[in-house]
Amino acid sequence: MTRPHFRNCLAALLLLCAGTATSLDLLAVGGEHWIATWGTAQQLTATNAQGGPGGRTNVPPAPSQGGAMPTAIAQSAQAPPLLDPQNGRGPAPTAPPAVGPPRAYLPATFEDQTVRMIIRVSVGGQRVRVSLSNMLGAEPLVIGAARIGLHQGAGVVTPGADREITVNGQRSFTVTAGALTVSDPLTLNVPSLAELAVSLYLPTTTGPPTNHPVSLQTAYIAKGNHVANERVPTETTTTAYLWLSDVDVEAPDDAFTVVALGDSITDGFATTHGKNRAWPTLLAERLAANRRTRRVAVINQGISGNQVLRSGAGLSMLARLDRDVLSRPGARWVILLGGINDINFRGRPGSTTPLAPEELIGGYRQIITRCHGRGIKVMGATLTPQEGLTVATARSEQVRQDVNRWIRTSGEFDAVVDFDAALRVPSRPARLRPEFDPGDFLHPNDRGNQAMAEAFELQAFMR
Repeated sequence: MTRPHFRNCLAALLLLCAGTATSLDLLAVGGEHWIATWGTAQQLTATNAQGGPGGRTNVPPAPSQGGAMPTAIAQSAQAPPLLDPQNGRGPAPTAPPAVGPPRAYLPATFEDQTVRMIIRVSVGGQRVRVSLSNMLGAEPLVIGAARIGLHQGAGVVTPGADREITVNGQRSFTVTAGALTVSDPLTLNVPSLAELAVSLYLPTTTGPPTNHPVSLQTAYIAKGNHVANERVPTETTTTAYLWLSDVDVEAPDDAFTVVALGDSITDGFATTHGKNRAWPTLLAERLAANRRTRRVAVINQGISGNQVLRSGAGLSMLARLDRDVLSRPGARWVILLGGINDINFRGRPGSTTPLAPEELIGGYRQIITRCHGRGIKVMGATLTPQEGLTVATARSEQVRQDVNRWIRTSGEFDAVVDFDAALRVPSRPARLRPEFDPGDFLHPNDRGNQAMAEAFELQAFMR
C-alpha cells in the first residue's frame, strides 16, 4: 500500500469512528506511552500495633508536636555490632550512633481510616495513573475513596490541585487478594520532581498491609474519610508506604524509566528522613537538569536487607525481578546494586555455606539474561566498602573484590557505575570514607548518596 493511500484510509477510518466515542478512546489508548515515574518494592512486614518486638513504632503525636517523628532506632539487624576501630577486635567500647529510619508503625489492620502518603516523582506529565497492590494480602482490599494531588508540605494538599482516583469509572473499588489494580488515567498537571500526596480511605477491615517499610517520608493516618481534605486531622503517623505500588505518567515517546534494583543502600536507609536524599532520587535530579536526559525517570526498587539469591527481607532480587523491574511501564534500564547481604549473611563466623563469587555472578547473569529478553539494558554497580562490620572478614572482602572485578571487566553488563571507587578511602579500599559514614561503616549518608549519584555518566542511559 502506498503512503498516500494509507493516509487516506486512516482518515476515512477516523471519520467513520467520529460518532463513536468508544472507538476513538481505543485509538487513543493505542497511541499512549506510559512510564513509571515513581515506584516502591513491597513486602509483608510484621505488624507492630502495640510496639511489638524488634523496635520502636511511630506513635500518635501530641498536637504541639506537629506530627514529629521519633528519633531513629539504634543500628538495624542489617548492620551488626561494630568493631573497635582502634584494634578491630570485639565490640566497640561505646554504643553505635542511631542509624537509619524509625521502625514503621504497621497495625495488624486498618478500618474506617484514611492514609495519606507522600511521594516524589521524577518525570512529570499531564495525565497520571496510580497502582495499588494487594499482592501479599490474604483478603480483598476495599478502597472506599482515593485521591491524588500536589503536596505543599506537612501532609497538606495544594488547594484545587488534586483529583479523584477511580477504577473502571468507580470511586469505590476492590483490589483482589494477590493482585495489582491500576487506576483510570486522570488529568493532573504534575511538574518533574514534584511531591504528590496519595490518600486512601479504608472503610472495612483490611488485614495486614502490603507495604514498603522504609519510605523516608511521613504518612498520615486519621479516623474516617478525609481523602478530600486539604489537611488530614492526623492521629497517627508512619514511615511506610501502604498498598501504594507505583505512579505512572503519560509521556512523550522518547521518555523511559530507569529501575534501581537493590538493598538498603538503594533504599536510602541512612539518609535524612523527608529530604529525598537516596541516590536514585538524586540521580533523578541530575537527569532532570540535563536537557538530553530530562525525560528519563528513576524509580527506587530497593528493599533493606534484600539479597540477590535468597529470599528473607522480601523476595530475593531474582524472585521479584518480574514484579519490580520487568513489569514496570517504560522500563528501559535497570541499575543492579546487590550482593553485599548475600556475602554477609553467608559469611558470618561459623557459616557452613559461605558464598563463592561464582554464585553471585551466576545470579547477575540470570538478571542480565532475563532483562535483555525484554529489551531492558542492565547497568552493574560495584559493591561498596564495609570494613568495620563484625561480618566484614578477610574472606568476605576477597569475595567483594572478586565480584567487583568481574562487574568492571567482564563486559556482560551494558554499562557499569563504580560506586566502590566513589565511596572508598583511596589508601584503604575496604573502608567507607569517613565523611560518607553515618557511623555503621556500611550505609552511605546524604553526602555519600550524593557521591553515588554523581558517579553516573548520564549519557550512558541514552545508548
